[in-house]
Amino acid sequence: MTARSMHRTEVPFAKGHGAENDFLVLPDPDGRLDLPAAEVVRLCDRRAGIGADGVLRAVRCTATPEASAEEAEWFMDYRNADGSLGAMCGNGLRVMARYLVDTGLTPPGTLTIATRAGTRQVRVPHRSPDFQGEVTVGMGRPRLPGPDGIDVTVAERRWPALHVDMGNPHAVVFVDDLAHAGDLRIAPIVDPAGAYPHGVTVEFVIPCGPAHLALRVYERGVGETRACGTGACAAVAAALSWGRQSAAAHYTVDLPGGRLRIAVLADGAMELTGPAEILARGTVNLGRRAAA
Repeated sequence: MTARSMHRTEVPFAKGHGAENDFLVLPDPDGRLDLPAAEVVRLCDRRAGIGADGVLRAVRCTATPEASAEEAEWFMDYRNADGSLGAMCGNGLRVMARYLVDTGLTPPGTLTIATRAGTRQVRVPHRSPDFQGEVTVGMGRPRLPGPDGIDVTVAERRWPALHVDMGNPHAVVFVDDLAHAGDLRIAPIVDPAGAYPHGVTVEFVIPCGPAHLALRVYERGVGETRACGTGACAAVAAALSWGRQSAAAHYTVDLPGGRLRIAVLADGAMELTGPAEILARGTVNLGRRAAA
């Protein structure tokens, strides 16, 4: 019989959310933390773990080859709940920035944070017991790279979709009723099958009025989430591209977990603003089994 031992390390963590899109923040300034996919899955499990839509490893750019210290001090190593790597996460960026400021790792104001989709500017106000303050992140310009002819199917309903790239891939569809998205316990069918070889986040959107949208989101590697920052921006981009909304400087996007606001700048870049709260802090044992 082969004996097996568990090597565990106790590390700090924080639990936070942006419009109920929730994350675990693991501070790892020196880049020493081993975080295999199975460990991320365990942490994000809502019954056997702490529970979250994803994990944000906060590491200094000097301690990771994935970022340049000349461009930013901190890198967001984002992992989806299924353990897969994520390039960009708007709500996650805002939560991580809130954590860095709350813990004194960086002063309030404008932060530059590196991601796998490039650097992003995040504005974090000073926090006090009487003022939490919303957090704003520059999301960059949406891209509409194609291909055309993408469709999304749920049950017996099928809609044309627009591919929007916000540093991560989105397929945006407009529906008559958000209930038509179904329960989203399984991923919607996206055709053609090869359009998104690494998976795609799907937005189901309805217009609610001028410069106002509501949506539900199936996020790749996670399932239905209460909110999605890149998804909110993708929905605005699709609404403008397809003429579902008139051009405006500011948009309101309602999601099951709360409200996000999108500013469209003169050059087409977008800024995402909304709540970002740190709810709890503690320690957790990380590790993996190894044969003795």
